[in-house]
Amino acid sequence: MALIVQKFGGTSVGSVERIQAVAQRVYKTVKTGNSLVVVVSAMGKTTDGLVKLATEISKNPCRREMDMLLSTGEQVSIALVSMALQELGQPAISLTGAQVGIVTEAEYTRARILHIETERIFKHLKEGKVVIVAGFQGISRTEDLEITTLGRGGSDTSAVAIAAALRADFCEIYTDVPGILTTDPRLVPEAQLMSEITCDEMLELASLGAKVLHPRAVEIARNYGVPLVVRSSWTDDPGTWVTSPQAKGRSLVNLEIARSVDDIAFDTEQAKVALLRVPDKPGVAARLFGEIARQDVDVDLIIQSIHEGNTNDIAFTVMTPILNKAEAVAAAIAPVLRSQKNPEAGEAEVMVQHNIAKVSIAGAGMIGRPGVAAKMFATLAEAGVNIQMISTSEIKVSCVIDDEECDRAVAALRQAFEIDTPQTRHGASLHPHPLVRGVALDMNQARLAIRQVQDRPGTAAKLFGLLADKNISVDMIIQSQRCHVVGGVPKRDIAFTVARMDAEAAQEMLQQAAVEYGWGEVVLDKAIAKVSIVGAGMIGQPGVAAKMFEALAQHHINIQMITTSEIKISCVVSQEEGVKALQAIHTAFGLAGSETFVIPA
Repeated sequence: MALIVQKFGGTSVGSVERIQAVAQRVYKTVKTGNSLVVVVSAMGKTTDGLVKLATEISKNPCRREMDMLLSTGEQVSIALVSMALQELGQPAISLTGAQVGIVTEAEYTRARILHIETERIFKHLKEGKVVIVAGFQGISRTEDLEITTLGRGGSDTSAVAIAAALRADFCEIYTDVPGILTTDPRLVPEAQLMSEITCDEMLELASLGAKVLHPRAVEIARNYGVPLVVRSSWTDDPGTWVTSPQAKGRSLVNLEIARSVDDIAFDTEQAKVALLRVPDKPGVAARLFGEIARQDVDVDLIIQSIHEGNTNDIAFTVMTPILNKAEAVAAAIAPVLRSQKNPEAGEAEVMVQHNIAKVSIAGAGMIGRPGVAAKMFATLAEAGVNIQMISTSEIKVSCVIDDEECDRAVAALRQAFEIDTPQTRHGASLHPHPLVRGVALDMNQARLAIRQVQDRPGTAAKLFGLLADKNISVDMIIQSQRCHVVGGVPKRDIAFTVARMDAEAAQEMLQQAAVEYGWGEVVLDKAIAKVSIVGAGMIGQPGVAAKMFEALAQHHINIQMITTSEIKISCVVSQEEGVKALQAIHTAFGLAGSETFVIPA
């Protein structure tokens, strides 16, 4: 007999008929000998309706009262689902988040779960009942016992957290789609259903498709080793399994806030190649990395900074053997650069640098937590370590530094993030995975660029610390390779992306800081899109980036920024070309299936 947690979203319980269908599915699962906890969302558009009521009363409603109001939606659902099961002769009981004992931070509208009291759930399960739990909500641990809500994706988060606390055999997420698709089927109808995906890949694809699984839920699954399956509410198809690494015996206390970083990784066997003043036009990155791939050279980090005039800088690292591979790369790209002269900016330049190291922090808890990258940069600054390159993803931040500073950097980071386990080296995946699992598009970002910031330890820490203090999360971060000496001080540009809704506030704050710290102009561009490919199978496989860049070049799409991690490559393109970029890349990697999926409105 298995202990299973099932979660049903708002459309799955959007009417009496659908609630009865859910009850039938739950009943069938119980009758096969399983114990069941069911987490449900509010019916259909109930939450939207409650928000509308609140805004009709107040233009700026109190957050506490909003939580009190919105938590009622799930209470309707759990009572009705429980009644439907009882009508089938199945004992059931509905419980609010407070009754279950989902204890959260005292933070209205976006609380994180601290721990879950499981005694009452186990008591009812032993009595043969199905326990129906209100998702999206909890109660603070203060004496006031305030009702809180978990924010967007809260029911997913509730379900996986309950599964972790109960040590359930697995957690099923029932939704409108048949599982996780290779991309958004609303943009690519022939998107293909995946049979499985790793938690790390799912986290990197945080903006994938119809957003059927919230990153916070995946984070908990990864941290606690909870097997997840995403399935359709309307069919018995197997869906998509989201696989987790072996659980590390993590404490269930402070469940969502205990640790944002769980690994410090390093690699001292790298060399950096920087390409300065390459033309800023479609096809250049494709030609460069096409040549590199033909030399069978495996590229690790890739960054392309914002343009200066009509040129860009592209830098990348290659792994062992350092000397041979770096020289092979330089030899491969020299003819390309000579054919791409730029009279206005001078001839493109190739620089090869040995004796570098890459240090990285990684962890599922980094998503949506401002300040993690800033803490890394501040730690390196306090250790006197200067950052030469920065590359980021949803679950990793990597910095290139001098290799002689690697031991000091790793020791400082381990202490700062309280990582007691031995640090790891970067390496190839031990298990076979598809080269590219999926393609994601994020149309809700804006780019900020700060010109001429000082190239010295502490600058990045100061800049991103200011953003963290304002609770602004940063996604892609790029540090230019071209250095300008102003008044005897070397300076570089730094560019990064933030949520579009935070962009103007971030620009205003940084413009004030620029005057104080002697930085240059702060430039904002809202008309961008980020397109990404993700796949654990790309580790150690030359040519993946080249294929992505070639797909964009064939459609005359110019790449404005590039960042990579071990399993992800992201490009910033113009907003108007975002959908076309997604479709081109999805086709280039052969991800289309034979079936067309239609997402309900």
